[in-house]
Amino acid sequence: MTIRTAGIIGAGTMGNGIAQVAAVAGLDVVLIDVSNAALEKGVATLTGSLARLVEKGKIDAAARDAALARIRTSTDYAQLADVDIAIEAATENLDLKLRILRQIESVVGADAIVASNTSSISITALAAVLDRPERFIGMHFFNPVPLLQLVEVIRALQTNDATLAAVRELSERLGKTPVTVRNAPGFVVNRILVPMINEAFFVLAEGTSTAEDIDAAMKLGANHPIGPLALADLIGLDVCLSVMEVFLKDFGDTKYRACPLLRELVTAGRLGRKTKHGVYRYA
Repeated sequence: MTIRTAGIIGAGTMGNGIAQVAAVAGLDVVLIDVSNAALEKGVATLTGSLARLVEKGKIDAAARDAALARIRTSTDYAQLADVDIAIEAATENLDLKLRILRQIESVVGADAIVASNTSSISITALAAVLDRPERFIGMHFFNPVPLLQLVEVIRALQTNDATLAAVRELSERLGKTPVTVRNAPGFVVNRILVPMINEAFFVLAEGTSTAEDIDAAMKLGANHPIGPLALADLIGLDVCLSVMEVFLKDFGDTKYRACPLLRELVTAGRLGRKTKHGVYRYA
């Protein structure tokens, strides 16, 4: 199938980024969230992102205006009735995602693909609550969505070949490189990345080195473009903690125990860049 219209559920960091790349690629987009305030904030964010792309010469002003014109917003799930694909991009909370996915399936057409942008939750488990699980798949984008090229395309046990092929083709149309992944906790990137970030918090908590020096060491010694603690702030410390908790539950292995310092920072509301304070402070 050719995907021409996309519904994005969640106008936060990931959702507005997915909406942006879809609109730039020529898809008509319906962006859904629970409140007009959340939608306005999401549109403001992607509008600013598009403006920066124009400033850098990545797209021209006409392309920016055309992309914005392709995006409409709503708090009403009924607006998803005619989309070819609906992508859930809510926070990493299993109960919330299950509720949203059931709501999506109740309004989209029988041939529509339903996808989740989850970074750690089992795609097979999410598919199991749907009446048409063969049309469900994982599309794990990376933050910031307009800049990072990877999409992990995660096939549930129930996902059929046509859905996988359509989503891989869509990913390429969005300017991304799809990597097909079998369903497993954390998939590929987060399975490797988030435990490394968690270990950096242990190193910091033990006083082995400062946050600045830990990040500098990994940038200069491992050739990483950003240090693990700065990356945690970018991802969101709450997201990192949530992923570690999923790993601990699903693998049953104590090596995935979240660092107490990470947990304490999340409890304090120091979630990283989105709250202007995480490991580091932000203006």
